[in-house]
Amino acid sequence: MTQQRKIHIFDTTLRDGEQSPGASLTPDEKLKIARLLERLNVDVIEAGFPASSPGEMEAVDMIAANVRRPVICGLSRMIPRDIDACRQALERAAKKRLHVFLATSQIHRDFKLKKDKKEILAMAVKNIRYAAQDFKQIEFSPEDASRTEHDFLVQIVRAAIDAGATSINIPDTVGYAIPEEFGDLIHLLVRKNPALGKKVVLSVHCHNDLGLATSNSLAAVLAGANQVECTVNGIGERAGNASLEEIVMTIDTRKDFMHCTTDVKLSEITKASRLVSHLTGMAVQPNKAIVGRNAFWHASGIHQDGVLKKRQTYEIMDPKKIGLSGSQLMLGKLSGKHAFEVRVKKLGFQLAAEELDQAFVRFKKLADKKKYIFDEDLEAILQDEIAKIPETWKLASMKVVSETGKQPSAGISLSYEGQVKEAVSTGDGPVDACYKAIEKIVHSEARLIHYGLQSVTGGKDALGEVLVKLEIGGKEVTGRGTSTDIIEASVRAYLFALNKISANPQRSGDQPSPV
Repeated sequence: MTQQRKIHIFDTTLRDGEQSPGASLTPDEKLKIARLLERLNVDVIEAGFPASSPGEMEAVDMIAANVRRPVICGLSRMIPRDIDACRQALERAAKKRLHVFLATSQIHRDFKLKKDKKEILAMAVKNIRYAAQDFKQIEFSPEDASRTEHDFLVQIVRAAIDAGATSINIPDTVGYAIPEEFGDLIHLLVRKNPALGKKVVLSVHCHNDLGLATSNSLAAVLAGANQVECTVNGIGERAGNASLEEIVMTIDTRKDFMHCTTDVKLSEITKASRLVSHLTGMAVQPNKAIVGRNAFWHASGIHQDGVLKKRQTYEIMDPKKIGLSGSQLMLGKLSGKHAFEVRVKKLGFQLAAEELDQAFVRFKKLADKKKYIFDEDLEAILQDEIAKIPETWKLASMKVVSETGKQPSAGISLSYEGQVKEAVSTGDGPVDACYKAIEKIVHSEARLIHYGLQSVTGGKDALGEVLVKLEIGGKEVTGRGTSTDIIEASVRAYLFALNKISANPQRSGDQPSPV
């Protein structure tokens, strides 16, 4: 079997990732992330830009002193002052790298630097040689490489290597490149400089302005690059960087096509994603590949049935690989009976076929009202089915009017042995009005001695659960009702208690009877 090529993972979450607006991190927070990146087993951590602020200098120094396995890298402009700042910040590092960059594209030369090609070339060579006095590892980035004239890019890359650069990074700084185009550029550089990707590390750093950062990075790997610069959750300047988790999991999942591997510890991916999201305050979009909330959730009944029969039918990755407990079947209106039955059994309920059918009907009705059905919702439905008693009194319809400054009123229609009885009443509140209307119909002479309401789950569409205790004929009886409408849940709880009495009249004397 052919040995797979090793791809180095250069994590720049703490440098380029922190350039996301609002993502500023303290030195202590940076150190926490760096320690988790060490557990993730990335090859290089770009800890920051030491010359940019005292806080950055402190953060890079702390990481250099405390994180020992990966190479710790500092970013520097192509000027001695910045190089000296990196030297100072990385002094305590077990393994260190200097990352110097200099813009090379015509638009940057003309408008930002106001220098010609000759001046840019001389500046790069001079400062790489200066850095080589103290750094064994020097990475050079020709900024905006994807928009740089090819002949000049080839020239400055060769000059940087001759001056002492041990890594060459080709950035698609503004996310302009197309995968085929970017792959061709890497092919060109390797052809002109055969040491690239072998004796000299050939790296890529892609931005996501067109949503192509991961695709461009992978195209570069296929063309000969052996290092990818990326960030956890894909955070970074503007639309972000190539996503570490997408790069790593694509390489792992498609070994058959990529013919390469990384040393990243996949089981730490979810932890890293959540820590970075928490400390930066940047939420991960639900449909984000690999680490998004929905990445391993299945909502369609067809998909759920397939996953239950064979996970790989709709999952190309095992969620346990990245540190999750497993797939999630998100029950909702598109879910089928197979997924519902599996979840019922997982929750520990044993229902007869008829009870399961009835519970499934209730589940579908609730799913039309709620976007997500949680286990607590199911438990509420299933408890109702287990404790179900004959519906002597059944709610046919209800109408409640509640207006500021006016007494609430309720119109209730109940069916009893095929007949529908109606009553209207007012009350201190909408629930009280409903209960008084019910009493006009059933004449139970029940006295409400306890009323409790709680949310079964969170969110504005949460299922509400009402518990009531009625006193009838000197005996107490409880009732329970659930609904996304708390007034309806209140009515169902009251009727549940009355139906208990109807099913067991010995519990409280006379059975309530219709008018």
